[in-house]
Amino acid sequence: MDQAGAHNYMGRLRVAVVGAGAAGLCAARHILSRPKAFDPPVVYELTDHVGGTWFYEERVGTYDNGLPVQSSMYRDLRTNLPKEVMMFPDFPFDSHLPSFISHLDVQQYLERYCESHDITPHLKFNTVVEEVKPISMETEEGGAVTWEVISRGMYGGHSTQTFDSVFICSGHYSVPHLPSIPGIEHFKGKVMHSHSYRSPEPFAHQSVVVLGAGASGVDISLELIQAKAKVTLSHNKPALQSSLPPEIQHAAPVVKVLENGSLQFQDGSVAQAQVLLLCTGYNFHYPFLCPKQLGLEVEHHLVAPLYKYLLPPAFPSIFFVGICKIICPFPHFDCQVQFALGVLEGTVQLPSSKVMAEEAEKERQRKTQKGVQVKHLLQMDSEQWAYYLDLATTAGFPPLQPVIQRLYEEVGKQRRACPQAYKHMNYRLVDATQWQLL
Repeated sequence: MDQAGAHNYMGRLRVAVVGAGAAGLCAARHILSRPKAFDPPVVYELTDHVGGTWFYEERVGTYDNGLPVQSSMYRDLRTNLPKEVMMFPDFPFDSHLPSFISHLDVQQYLERYCESHDITPHLKFNTVVEEVKPISMETEEGGAVTWEVISRGMYGGHSTQTFDSVFICSGHYSVPHLPSIPGIEHFKGKVMHSHSYRSPEPFAHQSVVVLGAGASGVDISLELIQAKAKVTLSHNKPALQSSLPPEIQHAAPVVKVLENGSLQFQDGSVAQAQVLLLCTGYNFHYPFLCPKQLGLEVEHHLVAPLYKYLLPPAFPSIFFVGICKIICPFPHFDCQVQFALGVLEGTVQLPSSKVMAEEAEKERQRKTQKGVQVKHLLQMDSEQWAYYLDLATTAGFPPLQPVIQRLYEEVGKQRRACPQAYKHMNYRLVDATQWQLL
């Protein structure tokens, strides 16, 4: 069964990559490392730089050309995973850096990765992908699909190219998820999403209600109290109250805004605030795809069904890299990309579309029966390790070293115990299984 689609005249496969953030650069790097099987990739990038969400952009809102600013980085962000766990398995960070690094360090790392693997010549900057669609499909099971990618340069000119495969690496940290809060029109202060937060100084001495206590909700709350803001963290995670500093007040989730502009919380209590800061995550957004055509549903927090969290059963030559959450992002991308390329090369034999759809559904039911809400179905956390091992074993590439899981779990413990202090620790990988606290 030929899952790869129409080859070029040399028998090599042509692959389009959408996005030049960490996932897109990883896809390009592995495609370029297999010149017998693949033509050099075409990597489409909306902006004039690599790095995706790691590229810090002072401005918020839109660029001069009217397109939305993609980055959600804030000025003083430091990673919440150590560089020893974050790195691509074959490309370490500079050893002189501390374990918890700034967004600038990550951006420079990605630029170095790009240069080291000579990816730059294959990047099409300032290019909007307008449409990705399958254009030829034989009717029998496993027929070949060719993909048409229509793009537009920022400074004019459309281009239509055909490919055997498409890697969707456009990220999911650029379209804010805005929860529906009844009466929000009555709020008299400023409502904003963390996507547009850059630094704490503008909020000095103001009363701020931060809605959501994920990584950015906690991080931003800690920044705001340093700038002497009066912070109320609105969430439903009781364990946080004991681990965060006393200057951060805690409240149940905001459920509505009263006519006088006050915020009402789930437990009935009420508060006034000058700022409501929504740390409520992001939506999946693929304006260039017709999900129904691919047999997919794309909701705010879910893309399904995907076999192995990666490919739609009906179209096994388009890959959604990196849509899972609570993961080690760069190792995750690396494993997914190598598995996907194994599929295209034929070293990974996929089951039939029907069986893949059944397996994706079975996985969804397994999580639902454990009580996982729809919006959390793509969260992996402790399940990511078995997933990476499965991809590596099936596609025949080296599995992640066990030390990565061990250090990830250690840092998780430290983060829960002391959210303020854990980023001051420094680690070193000793060997494949051992790490050391410096």
